[in-house]
Amino acid sequence: MAFTVGTAGRVWAGPSLASLPKIAVRVDSVVASDTHQGIDARLTPMGPRLQSLFSYTTYHLVSHQEQQTRMGALLSFNLPGGRILHVEPHAIEGDMIAMELILFQGERPLMTTDLKLRNHGVLIIGGPRYEEGMLIISIGADCRRPRTADVGALPLRPHSATPQAAAPE
Repeated sequence: MAFTVGTAGRVWAGPSLASLPKIAVRVDSVVASDTHQGIDARLTPMGPRLQSLFSYTTYHLVSHQEQQTRMGALLSFNLPGGRILHVEPHAIEGDMIAMELILFQGERPLMTTDLKLRNHGVLIIGGPRYEEGMLIISIGADCRRPRTADVGALPLRPHSATPQAAAPE
């Protein structure tokens, strides 16, 4: 009887925090414009990709942010122009990280999408007008699985869709 109760307790508790993979998320905010000033030296690694996707003469890194979280926890990034980006990793499926992105302008959602990003991959969003050009948002994610357990696909959980900015942990 004690064995059955102990097993049921473990099932109801779900995975422990230590068994959940850590997700590192990077968000770069880049302003692209036609001011003929070239590519910001901090963007050198992604410069060719930016030039192949967009036809601007200047790319300037406005902000670089990194945060780390456990699967299912919401991250909030402050972006230029009063925008806020929510990133919530939901599951690991093979070499893909399933996540939800919500981009806010103030309290109004501008874009909501669910996607799967390859582990160590980057998503580039050419977006809203900003200053004399366009804001480009680069989102990268890396999964760091615990050494002791392979957690497989983790269940999705509901989230809060309110745009609250948070300082990085």
